Amino acid sequence: MYTGLLHAHSGLAYLVLAALAVIMVIALIGALSGKEFTEKHRKIALIGFILSHVQLLVGLILYFISPIGFSLLTGGGAMGDKVARLTALEHPVINIIAIVVITIGYSKAKKMTDSKARFRAIYMAYGIGLVLILSRIPWTSWLG
Repeated sequence: MYTGLLHAHSGLAYLVLAALAVIMVIALIGALSGKEFTEKHRKIALIGFILSHVQLLVGLILYFISPIGFSLLTGGGAMGDKVARLTALEHPVINIIAIVVITIGYSKAKKMTDSKARFRAIYMAYGIGLVLILSRIPWTSWLG
């Protein structure tokens, strides 16, 4: 089960990163060009919203069943090791914050009526979320 979740978490990460980048660009173009925010745009943003939440759920499950997740914090010494601290603390906390930012942006955009403001809420929140996620990816273990 652990190996399957690990592969799912790594594979889904590519989809999440690509979706957030594409959605951010679509929203930025929509805001700059003065397009009308349509149901299609809301559904596109919803795809990134759902993918990021599924990724968070898989990551949290993995965090608690993994031998290198939560157990690093309880075992002690994780704060002294840069890689262990990233895995045990920084990666999960920053990514939870990123998903919260994405959720706030999507929720705000749903409630707004002005198209430019809706696009702006999405590209700002998804952009901040994407930067936060990119900042805490364990690149050395992810890329090989």
